[in-house]
Order: sequence, then structure tokens, then C-alpha cells
Amino acid sequence: MGRPPVRLTRRGRITLFALCLLVIALLAGVLAPATQAARPPEAPRTAVVKPGDTLWSVATRHVPDRDPYLVIEEIQRRNDLSGLTIHPGQELLLPPP
Repeated sequence: MGRPPVRLTRRGRITLFALCLLVIALLAGVLAPATQAARPPEAPRTAVVKPGDTLWSVATRHVPDRDPYLVIEEIQRRNDLSGLTIHPGQELLLPPP
């Protein structure tokens, strides 16, 4: 005759269930891709044109580390300017530094 089947007590079933949950949680933690929190979008930089300002003076004052010609082109593009004319009090969107 054979041996009787192994039976688990209530405590044994709870322990086995908790162990299975722990293994699943560990596997999920290891296999899940790392997430990166998205940075909140930054408010666009702006400049208000002062009397006597030109696009060149705005570009060199607010983005001094970049080529002024490229900065002027980007200011024109961001502000839908067709020429080089700007007016005092006008608010211009600036490129990032």
C-alpha cells in the first residue's frame, strides 16, 4: 500500500501563499522596466523689446553664448517675423539658452 498524500495545515497554506506572492513581487520588481518621471514643461522664455532694441541686441543680451545670427533666425521663426523690424513693448519668444 502507498503512503497517504501530504496535507497542508491552514498555517502551511497561508505560508505557501505568502511565499508565492513574495516571489511574484520580486520578479515583477526585477523584470519591470525602470520609469523616469517626466520633467514638467518649462515656460517659454520671453523678452519685452525696449526702445532702441534690435533683434541683434535682444539676441546678444538674452542668449550670449550662441551665434547671434542663428538666435535671430530662431527668434524670427518663433515669433512669425518676416523681417527684422521689432517695436518697443513687443514681447518676443526666445530660444532656449
